[in-house]
Amino acid sequence: MNKQDTLKLLQEVQKGGLSPAEALKTLYTEPFEDLGYAKPDYHREFRQGTPEVIYGAGKTPEQIIGIVSAMRRKSEKLILITRLPAETAKDIKKAVPLTYNQAARIGIIGKIPEPDGCGKIVIATGGTSDIPVAEEAALTAEALGNRIVRLYDVGVAGLHRLMSQLETIMDAQVIISIAGMEGALTSVIGGLADCPVIGVPTSIGYGASFHGLSALLSMLNSCASGVSVVNIDNGFGAGYLASMINHQ
Repeated sequence: MNKQDTLKLLQEVQKGGLSPAEALKTLYTEPFEDLGYAKPDYHREFRQGTPEVIYGAGKTPEQIIGIVSAMRRKSEKLILITRLPAETAKDIKKAVPLTYNQAARIGIIGKIPEPDGCGKIVIATGGTSDIPVAEEAALTAEALGNRIVRLYDVGVAGLHRLMSQLETIMDAQVIISIAGMEGALTSVIGGLADCPVIGVPTSIGYGASFHGLSALLSMLNSCASGVSVVNIDNGFGAGYLASMINHQ
């Protein structure tokens, strides 16, 4: 149940079409459903503005189908499944109308909404190898109603590639900077942009990058103001946070 549905419920009570006891029962039974292996949170959209997102890794196709079916019974218009393995996605497609993006490992059930955010979210990557994390961020943000601009492979090894996109950077409402190796791209963008910058360290790099730890520490130690950092490879978290900022 979202805020609009709750408002309609309260208006029905006000008009006399629904008793306070009936409204209370509806609200009481709405928060979640116990499926045994999962408890879908139907009040997530009411509390946070967006429905619950399903984390696909570690779940069986049957479990995901069960959760999706429960959410669809509650009229969820858009369901997002992150970290969804390709083989699991194939099984889910047999039961529900799933659109699957293999690069991002994201499954989407429903129609992507028209953008209603304040401005554009720019997603920049240091290299092509960072694109899977970037696409996870991009699809998450698009599913939450944002207009996305992609700037891929603009890392500091060829800084002129980034500098050629200064107008796009300055026009952004939020920037997601995604990089592995030493993660320097985030500091550079943070020093150029006049908007919040969300750094996403990736596990891309050679041995001393320590599977993304080097990039994570570099971004956390950025001397540029206005930079925040999410966990290693957490494109979903960055896309979600960027959407929240873009809808303020």
